[in-house]
Amino acid sequence: MKQFIPILDWLPKYKSSYLKGDIQSGLTVAIMLVPQGMAYGLLAGLPPIYGLYASLFSLVLYAVFGTSRELSVGPAAIVSMLVAAGIFSLGEGLSTAEMVSIAVSIALLAGILQLLLGIFRLGVLVNFLSHPVIAGFASAAAFIIAFSQLKHLLGIPLQRSNNIFVLGGDAIEHIG
Repeated sequence: MKQFIPILDWLPKYKSSYLKGDIQSGLTVAIMLVPQGMAYGLLAGLPPIYGLYASLFSLVLYAVFGTSRELSVGPAAIVSMLVAAGIFSLGEGLSTAEMVSIAVSIALLAGILQLLLGIFRLGVLVNFLSHPVIAGFASAAAFIIAFSQLKHLLGIPLQRSNNIFVLGGDAIEHIG
């Protein structure tokens, strides 16, 4: 059972001398995670509170099932952007409840897929992705994220798009 639920292995061995450092680490993570989680919620096209839910839920699950003490767990900008792309590809006039439902469905399907890949030991497939492909994807995502935040930075209305040329043109049009 300890192989599948690692907390059962390390929790009985936990020393009270670790508590002070763990509380300091926890507060540091919380201070950073609150604004970051809210920003990722907005980046996904959802209200900021859902970014906080995603942050907290993933941390609690990893505390129970995770094995690395150094791993950073939580939402990420690229994942938030992909969720937004998935939500808005289904239509512009969705209600908040519908958008949240779609985001939860995407997260559930991604989790099931990751679980299956782990069970069948298919992580080796990542070795077939070349470094230039990964670097190009990350660079493109950075540009799209930066351009999608122009509406907040400049305080102007911009249409939702994952095309930086559309976002840049719209920003120039509304800048006056």
